[in-house]
Amino acid sequence: MRLVLVACVAAMISAVPALGSATPVGPLPKGPSSTVHLTVGKSHTVRLPKVTTAGRVWRIARAFNAKVVTETREGETNGQVWVTFRGVGAGSTKVVFAQTKGETSHAFAARTFRFIVGR
Repeated sequence: MRLVLVACVAAMISAVPALGSATPVGPLPKGPSSTVHLTVGKSHTVRLPKVTTAGRVWRIARAFNAKVVTETREGETNGQVWVTFRGVGAGSTKVVFAQTKGETSHAFAARTFRFIVGR
């Protein structure tokens, strides 16, 4: 009986999903924001200035409603980083990006995109 209990506890522990691997981003500096209007099924690509300081990256700083938009692609060119979102359900959500040094919590810059998705 004790062996069965130990096996059950071990199975439950191994089934718990990882809860985010990056350090959460702390307070954000003021930065530009814009509003994007979409319909369900349409996409929009946000563009961020390419970081020129070694070790710094753009990353999503806050949770957003994935029932409204979902990220479909990302990439970079010589002068910018781009991320494409697709409208998946009616509503609104904010997608906030922060420029950090790797996955640290200090934000050097921020950009906010408010998505409003209609049917």
